[in-house]
Amino acid sequence: MKLGLTLGYWGARQPEGQPELVALAEQLGFDSVWTAEAYGSDALTPLAWLGSRTSRLRLGTSVVQMSARTPAATAMAAMTMDHLTGGRFVLGIGASGPQVVEGWYGQPYPKPLARTREYVTILRQAFAREVVAFDGEHYRLPFPGGTGLGKPLRSTIHPVRPDIPILLAAEGPKNVALAAEIADGWIPLFYSPTDDEHYRAALQEGFARDGARRSAEDFEVACMVPVVIGDDADTAADQVRPMLALYIGGMGARGVNFHYEVFARMGFEAECAGIQDLYLDGRRDEAAAAVPLAMVEKIALVGPREKIADDLAAWKGSLLTTMMIGGDANTLRLMAELVA
Repeated sequence: MKLGLTLGYWGARQPEGQPELVALAEQLGFDSVWTAEAYGSDALTPLAWLGSRTSRLRLGTSVVQMSARTPAATAMAAMTMDHLTGGRFVLGIGASGPQVVEGWYGQPYPKPLARTREYVTILRQAFAREVVAFDGEHYRLPFPGGTGLGKPLRSTIHPVRPDIPILLAAEGPKNVALAAEIADGWIPLFYSPTDDEHYRAALQEGFARDGARRSAEDFEVACMVPVVIGDDADTAADQVRPMLALYIGGMGARGVNFHYEVFARMGFEAECAGIQDLYLDGRRDEAAAAVPLAMVEKIALVGPREKIADDLAAWKGSLLTTMMIGGDANTLRLMAELVA
C-alpha cells in the first residue's frame, strides 16, 4: 500500500502551507498528491501549480466532476497535465450528485452510469489521438444540428501517454462494478476494510465482464482515510464527526444520498437517519455529536500512535493500493513511518 497526500478542495480561500506539505510528502517518499473540486476551487489549477514544484510524485484529481467539462475539455486538460508533468498525471473523475450537477453546473443528472461509460469512451479516443466521433445518448460529436459545419477532429497535441490512467469515483455497487470494467482504478469516498464484502463482489463482477480493461492484480484503489493523532480516540474523532455529519446529513436529499447509503450498508442505518434529521433541521452541531465513535473508526484512523499503528493492519490487508491522507507535517511523518 502506497501513501498519497490529499489536499481536497479549498474552503473560502487557499489553505496555508500546501506547498510545504507537498514538498514534505515528496521528501518522505509519498507516491502521489491529490486535489479535488466541489463548487468553489477547481481541481486542475492547484494541482498544476503545486505539481510544478515536484519531480517524482504522481499528480491526481480526486476528483474532476464530469459535468464541469465536456469529455473533450477534460481530455485536453489531462493531456496537457501529462505533458507538463512528464507522464505523472492521474485522472480521477466522478459523476458527483444531482444537487451539484443540476444546481451548479446546470446539467442533467439522470443515468450517471450510462453517462460515465460514454464519457470514458470519448476520453480514450482523445488520449489515443484518434479522430473523435461519438453518437451516444448523452454525448454526440460532432454536434447534430447547429450550423451543420462541425466535423470530427483529432487532438493537435501528441499525448505523452495514449492511455492516461482513469480512476472512477464510485460508492454504489453498480458504479463500482463499472469502474472495474472500464477504468484503471476506483476512488471510494468512504471505505471500511472490515465491511467491504459488497465492494469485493462488485469489483469482481466488473473484472469478469467481457472487455474488462484490467484485473484485480493491476487495478488501483485510492481512498482518502482521515488520520487524527491524539491521546484519546473519542476526542480525536471530533475532528472527523462534522465532515461525516455533512456528507450523511447534507450532501444529498432525504432518500437520495449516496454517502448515507454507504454507512447504512455498514450497519449504521438508524444512526444515519438520526444524523440526517438533525442536519436537515439545521442542528448541525447536534448532528456531528450524534456520529458514534464506531462509525468514525470504520473509515478513519484516530487516537494515540499505538492505536493507529494497530488499526493500520486492517488497512494494509484491504483492497486499498493507495491510502490518501491529509493533516499536518507530524501526521505525514507518522504515516510514512508506519506504512513503511
